[in-house]
Order: sequence, then C-alpha cells, then structure tokens
Amino acid sequence: MGYRTLAGIVFVVHSGFVLFVVAGALAVLWMPWLAWLHIPCVLYGAAIEFIGGTCPLTRLENRFRRAAGEPEYGDSCLGHYIGGAVDPAKWARFEPWIGAMLLVGNVAIYGYLLSKIGGG
Repeated sequence: MGYRTLAGIVFVVHSGFVLFVVAGALAVLWMPWLAWLHIPCVLYGAAIEFIGGTCPLTRLENRFRRAAGEPEYGDSCLGHYIGGAVDPAKWARFEPWIGAMLLVGNVAIYGYLLSKIGGG
C-alpha cells in the first residue's frame, strides 16, 4: 500500500472523527450509549481548537503525504480543507470560536436529552 493511499485513509478516518465530534450528539438521540464515546471526543476537539494544537491524525496524514512526495498542509486539518475558503493567515482567529460552538451546541443537545430523561 502506497503512502498516498495511507494519507487518504487517514484523511477519511479524520473526516469521520470531525463529523462525529460535530454531529455525534444527534446520533446519541438514537443510541444513548454513544454519549460515553462522544463526550470525550467533543472535549478533545474543542480543546484542540481552543489551544490551537495539532491533532495526531493531522501529523500522521502529513507524514504520509511527505513520504509520498506531496506537500504537507501545516498544523490544521480544518484550516486546510475547510478554511481554504478563508484567508489561511486569518484561520487561527476562528479556531476558538469553533471550539466554543462545539461546546455550546453539544451542551444544548445533551441538555435536551437530560430533560427528556428527567421527564421534562
């Protein structure tokens, strides 16, 4: 298996993780047991956005890209794949807001779930 293929596989897994972080609380509406997996993922995703850190999956994808002779894209998967529509130099300003939106949106959904459990 080539490094380009491995980079692609990491990208797919990473995209799935990001989608789960963003929308996983909706899946918890149907499968409540997923909360035990989703909540730590949301906290991790929000923390990465707040501190401006680099996800290990980003590092792994970049390592495979480099080994395949392709250019790396830096420290932010979201900044590269989504933020390309925004000036990349300005992307870092959005990251704390993304973290805040993750927390607020998920707290709202989990609040709704807890109110249903409590009979409210």
